[in-house]
Amino acid sequence: MNKKLLIVPFVLASSAAWAQSQSLAGQVLDDAGRPVIGATVVEKGTNNGIGTDANGRFVLRARTAQPRLVVSALGYTTQEVAASGASIAVRLATSSTALEGVQVVGSRSLNRSVTDSPSPVDIIDVRQVTAKTGQLDVNQLLQFVAPSFNSNRQTGADGADHVDPASLRGLGPDQTLVLVNGKRWHQSSLVNLFGSRGRGNTGTDLNTIPAASIERIEILRDGASAQYGSDAIAGVINIVLKTSTKELTANVNYGAYQAKYRFDDQKLDGGNFNANLNYGLPVGKGGFVNATVDFNQREHTQRANVPAPDGIQRRQYGDPRVFNTSVYVNSKLPLSEKVYAYVFGGFNARRGEAYAYTRFPTIGKDSLGHDIPNPRSNATLYPDGFDPVITSNVFDGHGVTGVRGTFGPWDMDLSNGFGSNRFHYGLNNSLNATLGVKSPTIFDAGGFQLQQDVVDLNVSRNFKTVAQGLNLAFGGELRREWYQIFAGEPASYTNYQPGSGIPGGSQGFPGFQPRNELHASRNNVGVYADAELDVTKAFLVEGAVRYEHYSDFGSNVTGKLATRLKLSDNFALRGTLSTGFRAPSLAQINFNTVFTNVVGGVPIDVLIDRNNGPVTRAVGIPPLTRELSRSASVGFTGRIGSVLSFTVDGYYIHIQDRIVLTGAFPNDDNIIGPTLTALNVGQAQFFANAASTSTFGLDAVVANTLGVGTGRLTTTLAANLNRLNVTSVQTTPLLAGKEDIFFGQREQAFVKASAPPYKINLTGDYNLGRFGALLRFVYFGPVDLYDYTPELNHYHPRLTTDVALSYALTNQLSLSVGSSNVFNKYPDFFNPQATETGGAWDPVQMGSNGRFLFAKLQARF
Repeated sequence: MNKKLLIVPFVLASSAAWAQSQSLAGQVLDDAGRPVIGATVVEKGTNNGIGTDANGRFVLRARTAQPRLVVSALGYTTQEVAASGASIAVRLATSSTALEGVQVVGSRSLNRSVTDSPSPVDIIDVRQVTAKTGQLDVNQLLQFVAPSFNSNRQTGADGADHVDPASLRGLGPDQTLVLVNGKRWHQSSLVNLFGSRGRGNTGTDLNTIPAASIERIEILRDGASAQYGSDAIAGVINIVLKTSTKELTANVNYGAYQAKYRFDDQKLDGGNFNANLNYGLPVGKGGFVNATVDFNQREHTQRANVPAPDGIQRRQYGDPRVFNTSVYVNSKLPLSEKVYAYVFGGFNARRGEAYAYTRFPTIGKDSLGHDIPNPRSNATLYPDGFDPVITSNVFDGHGVTGVRGTFGPWDMDLSNGFGSNRFHYGLNNSLNATLGVKSPTIFDAGGFQLQQDVVDLNVSRNFKTVAQGLNLAFGGELRREWYQIFAGEPASYTNYQPGSGIPGGSQGFPGFQPRNELHASRNNVGVYADAELDVTKAFLVEGAVRYEHYSDFGSNVTGKLATRLKLSDNFALRGTLSTGFRAPSLAQINFNTVFTNVVGGVPIDVLIDRNNGPVTRAVGIPPLTRELSRSASVGFTGRIGSVLSFTVDGYYIHIQDRIVLTGAFPNDDNIIGPTLTALNVGQAQFFANAASTSTFGLDAVVANTLGVGTGRLTTTLAANLNRLNVTSVQTTPLLAGKEDIFFGQREQAFVKASAPPYKINLTGDYNLGRFGALLRFVYFGPVDLYDYTPELNHYHPRLTTDVALSYALTNQLSLSVGSSNVFNKYPDFFNPQATETGGAWDPVQMGSNGRFLFAKLQARF
């Protein structure tokens, strides 16, 4: 058969589709005439859809001759309309059985949209973002979309290689509260000890939730402890799971890196494969069950052969190998016309493999020029030395069940949620040097687990006749948390030749010992009251107060005031004042271990004693207590014409008694040196309320939509300016005069590196019929770090460029191809023996893997 004939039908189909395509523009409003944000507009019978913007507007290029649109939104009855006329106006009626309303994080008022909010809120349509970009997990997706959000993959950072720390507005990972469907989610059991951000912090592992299960992500960029409790100092991330029914979506994605500085620079590595399915079934009137299955496999990247300026670097350096499997469910089950039950949650099973620092066969030469054997290696087992592999088995699960309904004029929501994160370490390709040639090479190193149980009651009522509307809300929360450390096998921590000078335990990561084991728990009770008053249609005031009591450190009261003033239909001012707090995590209070750090190429065993442990008490460090914050924001939002919108918000956050991981005290210290020598460790670090910080910043977003030719171009400019200062360091009397070690220049620089001083994102998204193109520039500001030398490591600003092209092969099938960091930009290079990780750079800015090439095939039926 003539192959040219096979092309003809494809060309004709494409031409017909081009001819039939038409631009559909419109706005989705509620029954009161207010815009519905994040509504889904889908051309019936196709995979062609879009979400509404902050003003409820949408522009969609139709693919059929007589298109019909299906418009849906949380809390509203789904509506199907014929697409006709220059502008399509859709009015969605509030569903009598969908009682959630259009509640946006930051407000407890039903039908309070993001444009009405006195606090800055970003709404990210995950389906639209993932359709065209190369990022496959939630952390990396937000890193390149939301300027105030920062997350870097860590390398050479033990457990942090397997769990990416993330932050808002340059604060710690544990200073951002994560909700799913408005319910508090559990944190990871991991305490970050290494890396450029999150040191000494715990945080929520966002990557346990597959992007395929998410409808949208709401980011409240404002202190919200009075509304949601502990951890909301920097803001709140609310992940809203999918609610769609009678629709099957399937995605297959693959990408790989092409490193610029490899000796074999044409070879691809770090292959990343992802496949997922999502389907929803209707249940009764207005109910549903929506389920997602997701699998992701990410391979190692090798960046150790980068030509570093000087010094010997490790032989294996790069991203870890990771296998992820996730299953998530979201459901709503009507019990009556005004009451329904709901169940949502899921689990994630992760297996990771990350290389530790190389154990070379020798450590130098003696005075006669002979090689000195490395006491941490064994020439018989590993003639050329070895590269230990730290393995992880992480199981993460969370489930929430509840009942919600209207009882008279009151809306009530009662729920119970339980979450657990278990992190189990292992070692491959390692040894216990004190066992010599009899040593095993595979070890069980133990681990830790964090669990959380939350009972939550929320009650609200709207008084429409009070001024222009008054919304009252109150409720309470009972939370219980558990934390445990469990030991590894004896060979992973035992020294079988005490006094020999040979370090015991598994190389790369010594196992947890029986003396590290513990079971800790605590209780928390919180109550809150919240009121929002529309004094006039233009003037809104809001106030909230919250009381919480923790069984391990006491009580705390926080409050918040906020206001919004509309000067016109197209311009509004807004501002907030709030106090906040963060309770020390059980992991920070109880974590203790001996781990191996590599300083200037020399391995050193480091003790981290628990907060109430014997060494901690010996140096006078008091029990950890809460962090306290004061924050303020002021800004404006507006629109010029019907195509351009903008928001600008400045903020200030002061945190007192911030919990940090101190610097390392050596075993020759005159206060604790003898104790460390007796324990056979070289250094010690502690958790302490050691510092106070102040953060100033500005968030700005400008979005514009224009017709270009017969297509539509949407342009977004988003920027975050951020500056953090350490205003004071509080040491203990016994360590007075040692502030430079306790929390000195090096540790302060790592805290400041949680965010660059500025990050700017410019994105252009063009759609024409079945074709789409995306071009994105992200400019990362400079980062300064002090590693294991007195010299400053100054990472200069970098601009990365992403490109993507998409085409709808059929009405149900589309293909996207593209590249992230297409020009192969890297951070500055430094001496590997001076960096935290032992590589040619620290994990900063946009990452260090180089150009990423990807392809995505998406089906929607």
